[in-house]
Amino acid sequence: MGAYADAAGPDGGSCGGEPVHGARLRFPPGSLVILTGLPGAGKTTLLRRLYGPDVERLPITAGTTVVIDSSQARRQWDDRLTWAPYRVRRVFIFATHVKHIRRALAGGHAVIAHQRGCGRHVLYWFAGLARLHGASLQLLLLDAPADEALAGQVARGRMVPARTFDRHRRRWESLLARVKNGDHAPAAGARVIDRAEACLLEAIVFDDSRAPAPPRAD
Repeated sequence: MGAYADAAGPDGGSCGGEPVHGARLRFPPGSLVILTGLPGAGKTTLLRRLYGPDVERLPITAGTTVVIDSSQARRQWDDRLTWAPYRVRRVFIFATHVKHIRRALAGGHAVIAHQRGCGRHVLYWFAGLARLHGASLQLLLLDAPADEALAGQVARGRMVPARTFDRHRRRWESLLARVKNGDHAPAAGARVIDRAEACLLEAIVFDDSRAPAPPRAD
């Protein structure tokens, strides 16, 4: 579960240089970690770098951790719901994404789940799901400015409609401001990392020890 030299960065380019050993994020054992940020911020790229390219295709088990990218559910339905409007597809995709998360939690695993939407009602729903399985909800916020997130969408060749992106941006900015002011409800805790820190991150671990945030890039 290590970082790789010259691994692809959040913008689709290269992080550059050798991996920085020891740059880790720690969460309590058995947590549900929701990785969120603007579309194009680099969430999937981070998961691919830490857990391999298959993370976009199916849930990945790494030790006691299950990694679930939202693209797993989207790919499952892409060819089966071509007839349906986006709102209908979104319901099926979200329900499948949640099913993957619930199954992993029920199996006693810690879970890292990519979740693009970060509205408060969605987070309360995930907090309830975590409690149901004796886990705590933790947030991992990947902070990228809107212009860099848009550039990330261009780099990956998949653009979010402007109206949808604006909605995500408003909700994201509200969540980020609350967390930076010390309010991470309904989560038990929250960490904010920027794109440079994401490039330096070597691992996400679940244990009882405490460690400082990963080092910032110069």
